[in-house]
Amino acid sequence: MKTTVVIGGNFAGITAALELKRKGKNQHRVVMVDKSPLFLFIPSLIWVPFGRREIKDISFRKDELLHKKGIEFIHDEAIKIDPNQQQVYLKKGEPIAYDHLVIATGPKVKYDVAPGVAEHAYYIGTPDGAMKTRKALEEFKKNPGPIVIGATQSAGCMGAAYEFLFNVEEWLRSQNIRKKVDLHWITPEDYLGHFGIDGMPMGETMLKAFMKMFHIHYHTQVGVEKVTENEVYLTNGEVLQSNFTMLMPPFVGVELLTNSPELPTTPTGYLPVGEDYRHPDFPNIWAAGIAVDVKLPFTPGKVPYGSPKTGYPSDETGKIVAENILRVEKGEQKLVKKAWGRIPGLCIMDAGKKEVLLLSSSLFKPRTFAIMIPNVLCDFNKVLFEKYFLWKTRNGYSYLP
Repeated sequence: MKTTVVIGGNFAGITAALELKRKGKNQHRVVMVDKSPLFLFIPSLIWVPFGRREIKDISFRKDELLHKKGIEFIHDEAIKIDPNQQQVYLKKGEPIAYDHLVIATGPKVKYDVAPGVAEHAYYIGTPDGAMKTRKALEEFKKNPGPIVIGATQSAGCMGAAYEFLFNVEEWLRSQNIRKKVDLHWITPEDYLGHFGIDGMPMGETMLKAFMKMFHIHYHTQVGVEKVTENEVYLTNGEVLQSNFTMLMPPFVGVELLTNSPELPTTPTGYLPVGEDYRHPDFPNIWAAGIAVDVKLPFTPGKVPYGSPKTGYPSDETGKIVAENILRVEKGEQKLVKKAWGRIPGLCIMDAGKKEVLLLSSSLFKPRTFAIMIPNVLCDFNKVLFEKYFLWKTRNGYSYLP
């Protein structure tokens, strides 16, 4: 019986593990290592600061699900990989041997991208960060003033920052303090709606209309020089006053990879893999989700930024990796190949009880189909997708779209 160890258990990791066991059945041993026993629906963290969701509403015990499906779960932190000995070293437990290794660790957040970001800016990408943001907003409404929201240089997750921006705007109106607040959006993107994917048809026009409708000041092609308690210094020389700042910093590879010198990674700590998500030097090591190194097919402008690594491509790469591991074990030569940029784009951007659907034949150009559909009446599809994905994952239906 072959053993596959999956490190990381959110979108990509849990999909890969469930698919490996579903298809491999009793001929394949699957072990997941993760420092959290919870699955978290990360896209809904944008609602936590406003009390629209609690963490318990968007998470569940994945260890219980995995046990039911015949997958071993080790609640521990992987700290080093020895690709030559095919061993994963753990923080607390004994090393684990593997025949195949799937790295689906997600990112490490680079808070030190500029001085003061860690100390004076909030971040909504973790449960702790979302709850701290909630507390900060409650304090903010007692003494409202200017707000700065956006992404720093080299960031790739602009979409979540856009969502938070429009949710803050709606929240300010609900608290009857909108007129007291100058709201600023800052982004390294070349233009509004670039999203790190070279834009969508009518995207810039639509977002400019949103900014005008909601009276939001926007600053494109800017990075962050430093952040203080009440100011954000931009790379173009502007200084913005801010009583509350939320920034999306860049993502880099996790310490597990930087602590594994025998496993070649990119300078930012991601796994270089082919279109089959297999490491070129160690063909029994695979990457899925954010751990994958994604090359941009275009050159960013004067301020660097990255590509978005969202839930749908993570889920898809988890399925591809599982299928390819099983094909290798059967001795098949033909593997599934689909580059990250050729995965279809499927995203719903929340806009403060409104939404925009982004649909495309592929994330990167050239595309045969791409459209943005605004829904200014409600965010029904965003809520529906959340409920569907949590139901699907909680029940182990990894084969569903």
